[in-house]
Amino acid sequence: MAYLDYNATTPVDERVFRVMAPLFTEDFGNPSSNHVSGRAAAEVVEAARRKVASSVGMHPSDVIFTSGATEANNLALQGLRRGIGRHIKVVAGATEHKSVLQTCTGLAEDGSEFSIIPVNSDGTVDLGKMESIIDDGTDVVSVMAANSETGVIHPMEEVAKMAHEHDALFHCDATQAIGKIPFDGDRTGADMVTLSSHKIYGPKGCGALVATKHARRRIGAILHGGGQERELRSGTLNVPAIAGFGEACSIAVTDGLADAPRQRHLRDEFESRLAHLIPDTSVNGAAAKRIPNTSNVRMRGALADAVMTRLASTEISTGSACSSSTIEPSHVLVAMGLGRAAADESIRVSVGRSTITADIKHAVSEIVRTVETIRAIEGRLGAT
Repeated sequence: MAYLDYNATTPVDERVFRVMAPLFTEDFGNPSSNHVSGRAAAEVVEAARRKVASSVGMHPSDVIFTSGATEANNLALQGLRRGIGRHIKVVAGATEHKSVLQTCTGLAEDGSEFSIIPVNSDGTVDLGKMESIIDDGTDVVSVMAANSETGVIHPMEEVAKMAHEHDALFHCDATQAIGKIPFDGDRTGADMVTLSSHKIYGPKGCGALVATKHARRRIGAILHGGGQERELRSGTLNVPAIAGFGEACSIAVTDGLADAPRQRHLRDEFESRLAHLIPDTSVNGAAAKRIPNTSNVRMRGALADAVMTRLASTEISTGSACSSSTIEPSHVLVAMGLGRAAADESIRVSVGRSTITADIKHAVSEIVRTVETIRAIEGRLGAT
C-alpha cells in the first residue's frame, strides 16, 4: 500500500509514542492536582509547552493547549468576539480551512462583519484586494501559512504588516507549515498561531493556539469550567497527548525540516512522471511557492472521486480530509478560478517521512492505469 495522504494525518513517530506510553499507566497524575503525581504531570505539560513554543519561535506562556487545530481556530476567532465583548470585523483568506471560514460565517450570522480576501490564480492571497478590504475597524486578519490542498505558501509577513498597520491582530493557521518550512511566529509577525499534533507525527486530539500576550488580552474563553490554561481553555489536560505533541514539535523542526529536500524531490518526481505518462495534466498552484510534500494535480477527463475509489493500493485524497465526504467542489480550487469540472478532476498527493521512490513509482503506475480506464469508459459513453 502506498500511503500518500500525509496532509490528512500522519502516523505517530515511535519516539513520540515512547514519550507518551508511561503517561497512560504509570505517571498518570492530573496536572491540576496539588500532590506529587499532579505536580509531576504539570511539569510534563510545561516541558511540552516549552517545546511547542520553541518550534514556532514564541514564548511558552503563549501556548494554549486545545483538542486540535479546529478548536484553536475557533478559540482565536470566537474567543476574540467573547473577549472584546462586541461584534467584530474579521477578514480571512478565501482558501482558509473550513474551521476558519465556517467560524467566520457563524460570527457574521450573529452580527459581526466578515470579509473574504480573494486569492490569485496561483492560490496566494491577493494583497492588493486585501488592502482595499482591511480598514481601521478590522479586528483580526486570518490567513494560513500554507494550504493543505495545494501546498501554496502565503506571504505571511506582508499580511501581518498590513494587519498591524490597522491595529488588527494577525491569526495564522500554521498547521501544514510546521516541519515542512521554517516558521518563526515572532519574525513573521503572527499574533496567534494555530497548530495540530497529528499533522506532524504526533497523536490525534491535541493542538494549540499560540497567542502573544497582546492577543491573549483580547481573547475570551469559549469553554468554561476548571479554569485551566490561564482561564482560556477549561478542561482536564490530556497529558499523554500534550507530551507527545511537544516531542513531535521538537522532531518536526529538526528531522522534518532536514527531510524537506528529499520530500520535494519525491513530489517533483511524482508530478513529472504523471505529466509524462498522462496527457492533459496540470498542477494547481505550480506557479507559487509550495510546501515540499504537496501536489494537487488535475487530470482532465477523469473525476478525482472515480480515480480515488478505483485505486486498490494507493491512498490519496481529493482535498481537505475534513470535507472529503462532501459533494461540493473544493472551495480552494474554486477560489483559484477553477471551474467545477476542473476542481472535480483534481487529486491531492502528499508525501511524508516514510515515503520512498518505490511508493511514487507504484502510485504513478496505478493512477495511470486507472485514469486510462476511466477515460476509455467516458469515451465509450460519449460515443453512444
